[in-house]
Amino acid sequence: MTGLQGKVALVTGASRGLGEGVARALAKAGAGVMLVSRSGEASAAVAHEIGEAGGRAEAMACDVADYAGVERAASAARQRFGRLDILVNNAGVIEPIAELLSSDPAAWADSIRINLIGAYNAVRAVLPGMVEAGGGTIVNVSSGAAYRPLEGWSAYCSGKAGLAMMTRAIVLETPGRGIRAFGFSPGTIDTEMQVKIRASGMNMISQIPRQNLSPVGDAVRGLLYLCDAAADDLIGQDASMRDEPFRKRIGL
Repeated sequence: MTGLQGKVALVTGASRGLGEGVARALAKAGAGVMLVSRSGEASAAVAHEIGEAGGRAEAMACDVADYAGVERAASAARQRFGRLDILVNNAGVIEPIAELLSSDPAAWADSIRINLIGAYNAVRAVLPGMVEAGGGTIVNVSSGAAYRPLEGWSAYCSGKAGLAMMTRAIVLETPGRGIRAFGFSPGTIDTEMQVKIRASGMNMISQIPRQNLSPVGDAVRGLLYLCDAAADDLIGQDASMRDEPFRKRIGL
């Protein structure tokens, strides 16, 4: 990924799981990374380890549902590294896991605020600067749940479906401006979110044994590929780790 040398990325939900893995991989590929998450201490610890390994990283506590906070994080990335080329929209929650008829309205709305409005906040914070600079990459972490409803996941499915449409809207509204936007479905990977899913016992995903989950590293590899020019023919699409041609492209 020599094309990432000198680039700068903002990664949301970067304190653990896929976000942490992508932040580490971007730094290893030569990019500067601003890690943001609601847990500032956790993302700061990851940023410190990246720095100890010779990478460039900073961290900020940020709730993506708060637009002003996301805007501050984007501004801080530009001030610290001098530019901002990549947004990895990874922050997300699976809760509430509940059937619609018994779901909590406040929890349902909170899910949309994080998974969809939070992603919009990040796009809105970085997109004007990217357009002004002549280009940039936005990767919205999606899910197969964006296209297929699952029992108990009405909030999550609805948020991810909206995010998939927003990816298309970004491309539609920025022709000729160098904006590369993608959806990315990582598949069922071994993260803390899957622990909550298994504990719920709700729908078929909760029945997948942990040993059958995909390693986070595979999804990191796929997402990192989208950040490089080799993926230009996929702009505007939702790349999926379940898609065999895509897996072959990234060497899996």
